[in-house]
Amino acid sequence: MVVHEASDVEIDRIFQALADATRRDIIRRVMRTEQSVSTLAGNYQMSFAAVQKHIAVLERASLVVKQRRGREQIVQGNPEALHRVASLLEAYGDIWRQRAERIEDILSESPKE
Repeated sequence: MVVHEASDVEIDRIFQALADATRRDIIRRVMRTEQSVSTLAGNYQMSFAAVQKHIAVLERASLVVKQRRGREQIVQGNPEALHRVASLLEAYGDIWRQRAERIEDILSESPKE
């Protein structure tokens, strides 16, 4: 199962990164088109350094890739990582669906007389 293929540390990093609305917005933007850190920073009412920290969290979770081009740092989304997140969520969904089915089975059993 996919849930077991990723380490707990990797899964924690992914969900920590996705827990913040600014980081989710950064992912949305860079999945459409790569952007420089400066361009991204212009979209938020926070310091350049704060945006860099958000990008670093996303980078540690492998959700984005940052590379230097000349004087700029370009941020790109990592579609493979997002597919992995979708697989993780699907695997967790399967676990909970199986548990719900087992509960339904237990509840539908007639009491022994």
